[in-house]
This record gives sequence, C-alpha cells and structure tokens, in this order.
Amino acid sequence: MPDESQKPGGSQKFGFEIEAGAGPGVLHELTGVIAGHRGDILSVEIVTERRAETRVYFEIDLPGDPQALLADLKALPTVRSAEQVETMEKIYGKRIIIMGGGAQVGQVAIGAIIEADRHNIRGEHISVDTIPLVGEKPLAAAVRAAARLPRVKALVLAGSLMGGEIEQAVRDVRAQGLLVVSLNMAGSVPDAADLVVTDPVQAGVMTVMAVADTAKFTVERLSRRVF
Repeated sequence: MPDESQKPGGSQKFGFEIEAGAGPGVLHELTGVIAGHRGDILSVEIVTERRAETRVYFEIDLPGDPQALLADLKALPTVRSAEQVETMEKIYGKRIIIMGGGAQVGQVAIGAIIEADRHNIRGEHISVDTIPLVGEKPLAAAVRAAARLPRVKALVLAGSLMGGEIEQAVRDVRAQGLLVVSLNMAGSVPDAADLVVTDPVQAGVMTVMAVADTAKFTVERLSRRVF
C-alpha cells in the first residue's frame, strides 16, 4: 500500500498532541508557530478542556522537520508538553458509518467488521462506526454530519423505510464525495444512493470492499446498482 502520510512535494502528514494552559489566545499562539514552519493544519481537535489546561491534537502537513516544530512549540510559555504521535489516519484509517434501525445496523456491522478484518490483516486500516437512530429529521441531520467527520469514506443507511429529508441529505453528501450505500428498503432513499443491497450483511461487506485499497472492486464498474 502507498504511504498516505507522504504528500506531493516532499511534505508529510504528522500528528501532534499538545498540553497547554487554558484561556483566550492559546490556539492562536499554537497555530502561529505552526504557520511559521509552513505547516498546513489538516485537522484540529480540542481533546480536553479544563479550567487550568487544554489538550489539543493537530494533524499537520509539514514540509520540514517535525522536531524543529516541536522545539518551537515547547518554547511557548503556555505549553506544558508537546509530542509527535501517530495520525488517526494511520491508526484508525478510513471510517465507515452505519446508521438506521438497530437490528439492521447490527447486521450490516457484522458484514463490515468481518470484511474489514480481512483487509486490515493485509495492511489496510478501516474502522466501522454505528449509530442506531430513527426519525426523519435526526437521520437527515446525522447523514449531513457524517460528511463533516474526519476520514469518513462511506455511509450505510440500514432501515426499512427512509425518504423525505433523508433523501435530500443523501444527495447532498454524495455531491461532497461521500459514498452512500442503502439497504433495499421502502421510501426514496434507495433511489438516491450509489448502491442498493438487499442483504444487510452483504451490504457491509460490499461497502468495505468499495473503500479498501486491497480490494479490486469499484461501485462505478457494477452493471446493476441493486443487489
């Protein structure tokens, strides 16, 4: 598999975890040092925030030496510790989100987890997240939010009836590049999905195969969308 941390032009993606004092301007100080090293911040998360301290995780595309950046970060008066860590992409890899009715979600997860394990032992990094959820508005909001989560490559909608606002949410996230797989259910969501699969276990298997670099399978090459 190619090293996804290596970027064109010689830069690399690095993870950094920083503990600093809490308060206004702390994030500004940290990002200022990163910018000084020509680091491109790909993601940032405030892991914990207490009255006296803040723990922040950065993923940065960095053209230079990560140790030089660490040294300058540690030199800030507000910083208590800073260390380089593995990126979430390297540890957890691509994410698949399964949402919908609890029983269907569980069955899709069985197929996805078994198939992900088969690819992960060959060098892939694929993780599976689930959320049993019902209701048109909660599901539509969750579908749209999936596109904002880091490293999500595919979404599986597992239920017996989905349509209305959920259908529009599916079309919105597909326009942003997210692969959407739907169970063959009542409602208009299957018409909006990239792929429709009748068997929930097989839906999980096919979704993992679609995002895995170690699988020779692409949705675009299928002659039929419904299975």
